[in-house]
Amino acid sequence: MLWSLVKIVLFIALVAGLGYGASVLTETQDGLRIAVANTEITLGPLQAVILALLLMLALWVLLRLVGLLVATLRFLNGDETALSRYFDRSRERKGFEALSDGLIALAGGEGRAALRKAERAERYLGRPELTQLVTAQAAEMIGDSRRAEEAYKNLLKDDRTRFVAIRGIVKQRLAQGDTATALQLARKAFALKPRHLETQDLLLKLQAEQGDWKGARETLGAKAKAGALPKDVYRRRDAVLALQEAREVFAEGNSIEAREAAIAANKLSPDLIPAATMTARSFIAEGNKKYAARVLRKAWEARPHPDLAAAFAEIEPEETPAARLKRFSTLTALRPEHEETRLLLAELNIAAEDFPAARRAVGRLVETHPTARVLTIMAAIERGEGAEDAIVRGWLTKALTAPRGPQWTCDSCHNIYAQWVPICENCGGFDTLNWSEPPEGAGPSATQTEMLPIIVGAPAARPAADIEGEAVAPPDAPPSTAPDAQEAPGPEERKVAN
Repeated sequence: MLWSLVKIVLFIALVAGLGYGASVLTETQDGLRIAVANTEITLGPLQAVILALLLMLALWVLLRLVGLLVATLRFLNGDETALSRYFDRSRERKGFEALSDGLIALAGGEGRAALRKAERAERYLGRPELTQLVTAQAAEMIGDSRRAEEAYKNLLKDDRTRFVAIRGIVKQRLAQGDTATALQLARKAFALKPRHLETQDLLLKLQAEQGDWKGARETLGAKAKAGALPKDVYRRRDAVLALQEAREVFAEGNSIEAREAAIAANKLSPDLIPAATMTARSFIAEGNKKYAARVLRKAWEARPHPDLAAAFAEIEPEETPAARLKRFSTLTALRPEHEETRLLLAELNIAAEDFPAARRAVGRLVETHPTARVLTIMAAIERGEGAEDAIVRGWLTKALTAPRGPQWTCDSCHNIYAQWVPICENCGGFDTLNWSEPPEGAGPSATQTEMLPIIVGAPAARPAADIEGEAVAPPDAPPSTAPDAQEAPGPEERKVAN
């Protein structure tokens, strides 16, 4: 700021001095007399100004000649580029001016102007590592993908710009939908700069979309080493990736490897419900019921969930309702005041035909949180206690329009899923699904399709609108732990609710 003020003052002083000198020369009648030895020259005011200009021009030519002489001497002393630098100085100045104008146009959103300036700068400078970068970004701005990719390919030749070039081509491939090529290029970009956060995130996303869970875990580890992830977040996401890796192994039929992978995922994040259920089912398949129950109890203590209860019921699939109610006491005693525990107890008591106990388990949930599942359970209780069909149908009618309760909901876009998935298919978010109540109670429920056999004693394929005088459940009933509900569709068969 001070230097700018000084320059303004000097400019004003120079203009004032020139004006004053011109006025003095104009008022001088005798002109300017120059005496050299025995020679005297008299010049008028205009002639004096012309002479001053000629002297300035001669001085400029002298300085240029001195510069040329110095460059020649440097060339003779071994500096091979001294003369070329001397003659190219003007071109270089024009080139950098064009380049700066191009950058300004690019920042201002003027893509075509930036392209013209970049072409002009290239003619003067011959510096593709600078001009091609501006060209590529300007071409992207105006939608000329072919020219942008060509510019990025030119940048691949220079080690300094190779990473930028690969990153730009990755974006071009993603825009074209070529994710396979984009994944390969993202791996190369990651190899060049493994600590680059944007590249880490992009590579992790592409690997997850392509099902490369092992590679995704390595990328996630590099991200954690770079300090870009808190330790607890890293463990959680690593558990998610380990779970998906275990699912693939399980699908291939390698039960031992699948069990070990599922156990590893469960250890990384005990509150990850899909990992706990998969680990428990792998133990059940091996006949190790004790370890299966231990895993499920630990997960239930962290966060009660219907899928955990369903897996706990699979430990003893042939037991009676009374025996099941007794065995489940070790699970329900962990979080007795939790809503999921109370609803589970209500379902177990309904299966055991202890309807007063089921009503006590529901308690005030009908008033405080009347979800479709709660109201459906109340319909089953009323039916079990011999209430009139009109009362039962009244509860079911309320259930059809009530909120669905907690669902697998994406935290980013609020899309609802019947089954947990690592990546939201709607917004592409990684590990964004959470068991929570969605903002709007729309979409099919993940937990309310298996209460129908308990209520009507009929297969779950019965329609919602049935014969008058016969109570039926809505298409969303909570997962029952009764023996006759074990054949109901499991989480693997549920479809995504859009």
